[in-house]
Amino acid sequence: MIENFATEYYIVLGFLLLAIVIALIRVIKGPTAPDRVVGLDTINTIVIVGMVIFGAVTQNVIYIDVAIIYALLSFISTLFIAKYLEGGEF
Repeated sequence: MIENFATEYYIVLGFLLLAIVIALIRVIKGPTAPDRVVGLDTINTIVIVGMVIFGAVTQNVIYIDVAIIYALLSFISTLFIAKYLEGGEF
């Protein structure tokens, strides 16, 4: 099934990698810690989108399940980092 969508998948993968590079620049260059956290959260979101697209192209549900769990863990970690940056205790 992936042979039918190979070129389209590689084009989308290229755009996702470009978006990750742009977000990585924000993580490295970001002047403040919240900017770096937003960049890291953006990278996590792009990785989740990549897993869902790969799962849809290969028609394999396990990748979508892993993407859902990864999204949940990413959201919780972002909440903890935001709480830490706010000055609160865990």
